[in-house]
Amino acid sequence: MEAKDFSEYSQQFSDLGATILGISPDSEESHCKFINKHNLLIQLLSDPEHQVCETYGVWQLKKFMGKEYMGVVRSTFLISPDGNVVYVWSNVRTKGHAQKVLSKFQELRAD
Repeated sequence: MEAKDFSEYSQQFSDLGATILGISPDSEESHCKFINKHNLLIQLLSDPEHQVCETYGVWQLKKFMGKEYMGVVRSTFLISPDGNVVYVWSNVRTKGHAQKVLSKFQELRAD
């Protein structure tokens, strides 16, 4: 749902000079199938060794039905052209999230 929403707004992000990248530990093959299945317009990057996820602090211990495991805490990072993180959304709920990110980006661009 989140990837589809970001694809829906991809032109608006692009018009503002933004690039959308989704990163997960899933394989490149899995990403390709997912992109094709859902006609996504955004890039999905594979991080099977969790290097990017660990760098951004989203590879964390999670709990589900009494079991603990390591996994990605869904998060979004707004990164400036000079590489600085300017805004972070943690524990993201997918519904309406792309619109929130677009609104924040527009707000920051207006400043």
